[in-house]
Amino acid sequence: MRVEADGTVDVTVTVNGRAVTLAVAPRTTLSDVLRDRLGLTGTHVGCEHGVCGMCTVLLDGEAVRACLLFAVQCDGTSLTTVEGLGSADDQHPLQQAFSHHHALQCGFCTPGMLMSSYDLLAGGTYSPDTLPEDMSGVLCRCTGYRGILAAVADVAETHPDGVPPPRAAVPPALVGRLGNVSGVAPQTPSVRNATQTTEEIAIPSGVPTATVEVRSELASGVDDVWAVLADFDRLAACLPGAEMTADLGDDRYRGRATVGLGPVSLRFDGLAHVVEHDPSTRRMRVLAQGTDRGGSSTQAVIRLAADPAEGGGTVLWADADVHLSGRVAQFGRALAGDVSRRLFEQFAEAVDEAARTGEAPTTRTSPLRLALGALLARIRRLVQRSR
Repeated sequence: MRVEADGTVDVTVTVNGRAVTLAVAPRTTLSDVLRDRLGLTGTHVGCEHGVCGMCTVLLDGEAVRACLLFAVQCDGTSLTTVEGLGSADDQHPLQQAFSHHHALQCGFCTPGMLMSSYDLLAGGTYSPDTLPEDMSGVLCRCTGYRGILAAVADVAETHPDGVPPPRAAVPPALVGRLGNVSGVAPQTPSVRNATQTTEEIAIPSGVPTATVEVRSELASGVDDVWAVLADFDRLAACLPGAEMTADLGDDRYRGRATVGLGPVSLRFDGLAHVVEHDPSTRRMRVLAQGTDRGGSSTQAVIRLAADPAEGGGTVLWADADVHLSGRVAQFGRALAGDVSRRLFEQFAEAVDEAARTGEAPTTRTSPLRLALGALLARIRRLVQRSR
């Protein structure tokens, strides 16, 4: 199948027992999809040449290097990552043995060691005499091989009838190349298509990349400001670099937004859902998510409130929990917070204009100007701190 340079391909895989479908660029590696699109950052990336073994995962029951596979090659397969091996509350015996034998120091090689050793034990080829050589496909930077070998040998001895299957997911394909797995755990139920945005917005439960709180004093009256917030067409027009493309009904809207940071330009397509809208208190809460063709994604919980200010103006409160992944997350928490804060400041100015004129704002802030403003603000703070 021929795909254009900026095109994508739908790929369906079962990851840790859960079926997901993603639109990915043909050049996207499996390791990038696991880490940046699915948030499975336990798959570490080291050399990106298939040498170090840090990115080892199980593909249809066999150990593979995720950095050497394109995601499109994995269509229709079953994958198990270290997250599927076991959880903090229900550790796999290999994880327990690694902890008991102190088979980790910095931990960078640990996911690769765990998945490689599972592949070895499940394949039925374990031998104490060849164990050092069999485990040599994953490099340990801390040279903690003795503890690692002791942990693998411990599991082999305590489970002579076969290594237990992964705790979090054991699809039929993941029982080992020679079937040397004791028992089969129930398969985890499938979840929604990972690219579906017409029904539910999935907000990560972990720590946000950035938390933003902005308080802006507007000249417009509170009723006029709330009228803008209550009109999603005008509200979306106030967001720098954003536009609404469809009203899906039931307080759900589809749109796109462009973000520019230096040489990186990201174009997000996504969904927003107004989950709270209280005219009596002038409060609203919005869930939003978007994805970029290059693999970046963002999810946010946005809270807006309008309170009357002394003198007839309005105090506009805006705060958000922002979760980033992919290329956009590489800019770090500080810069992500600065850009988000600058966005809300520009948003407040646009809301004030829309409230004053009764129409959507006529001037739009460019993404580049937004990013430069955030960068300059951060540089000023750093200079002041150094003084």
